[in-house]
Amino acid sequence: QVQLVESGGGSVQAGGSLTLSCAASGSGVRVNCMGWFRQPPGKEREGVAAISRGSTLGYYANSVKGRFTISQENAKNTVYLQMNSLTPEDTAVYYCAAAGAPGFLCGNWALYNNWGQGTQVTVSS
Repeated sequence: QVQLVESGGGSVQAGGSLTLSCAASGSGVRVNCMGWFRQPPGKEREGVAAISRGSTLGYYANSVKGRFTISQENAKNTVYLQMNSLTPEDTAVYYCAAAGAPGFLCGNWALYNNWGQGTQVTVSS
């Protein structure tokens, strides 16, 4: 089982930036895919960004392309989500997630089955 711990959430004004971090720990499961999801108030959880282990290529939801960047430090088992040009529509609980799927499937949001506890991001207008 993989343990995922997010940090970096908070409140920011529209147009601002935040960076989320997710530290992965545990053993027994090889994690090939790391991703970020979010659940806005009153809505279902949705995939935001994902990355394959060892890669710099990210997969992104259309709503965040050009504004969010996912990256990783494999030595630290940590994945980041840099969020720029935030809008109130980005307000949500953000979850880190992991999947043991092959790297080329990391953009398939349905494959993620390990979750962090979530961190709140609030963007005010």
